[in-house]
Amino acid sequence: MTIAKTILAFIQDQVLGMQWLDGLTGQLVAGLGLDTASQWGASLHFFLYDTIKIMVLLGVMIFIISYIQSYFPPERTRRILGRFHGLTANILAALLGTITPFCSCSSIPLFMGFTSAGLPLGVTFSFLISSPMVDLGSLVLLMSIFGWKVAVLYVLLGLVIAVAGGTLIEKLRLEDQVEPFIRHLHAMEMPQEELTAKDRARFAWREMAGTARKVFPYVLAGVAIGALIHNWIPADFIVRTLGGDNPFGVILATLAGIPMYADIFGTIPIAQALLAKGALLGVVLSFMMAVTTLSLPSLIMLRKAVKPKLLWIFIAICAAGIILVGYLFNIIQPFIV
Repeated sequence: MTIAKTILAFIQDQVLGMQWLDGLTGQLVAGLGLDTASQWGASLHFFLYDTIKIMVLLGVMIFIISYIQSYFPPERTRRILGRFHGLTANILAALLGTITPFCSCSSIPLFMGFTSAGLPLGVTFSFLISSPMVDLGSLVLLMSIFGWKVAVLYVLLGLVIAVAGGTLIEKLRLEDQVEPFIRHLHAMEMPQEELTAKDRARFAWREMAGTARKVFPYVLAGVAIGALIHNWIPADFIVRTLGGDNPFGVILATLAGIPMYADIFGTIPIAQALLAKGALLGVVLSFMMAVTTLSLPSLIMLRKAVKPKLLWIFIAICAAGIILVGYLFNIIQPFIV
């Protein structure tokens, strides 16, 4: 048992948390003549350490996820989902969403393709919710910052929201709320060429490079905001606004996240800084979920595919689920952190 704990601690601290990198970046900042205990020095240290750590973990995980994803091109995914019905199909769609490292806007074209191919509407919405909210990359990054308990619970509860949301939309029978042109789109049946291991590795490398280029600006922005919160905003202000004394902190965080556009990799540094300043765990995780799932640009894109009634139902279901998860995390925070 002691050996297992030691191994887990090493993975958490050195592999995922990269504490060795924390020391190296601290030495670099000190070498530049800045005191890492000062606001400017601590901000630069936070910025360098988090940016490098996130991009390294992101690169490794996107490569692995994309290699796995090479076995599930859209047409094959559609065929797999088409074999199942009811709750099983919703669960499978949500799980498949976890191996697609997409932001909310990138998930919508796949949602449109699945819908036009005749998959049940609830199944496609389970995929649409889970794809940006939870994926294997987010699991690893969350583990590196919040620990495995928080990371696993975040992913599991995100899947619950996706399955419950898709199931509810299916029960409401809202097929008439999809824009007619979506139903008339028909994907061409393209034979899938059998890929070699080398082909899959090349595909994974291209996906990793492309995803890294796409998310890098958001990671920089998120880390910069995180450094600002961590070192310049007074802790008592964060506690008053998002701490335990404000019962509406989860709701405020959810509403604040909706206008923003970023993926989970850009929001994690902000969440980390807020938590370090005294915000409750449920508050910061609700903020992350809202940014990744209900960003304004993605809602504008989704409106082109669905009618207002279905769009508002989707927003209400996701927002209610995110808020409930936030309050749940606030309650169990003492037991998992």
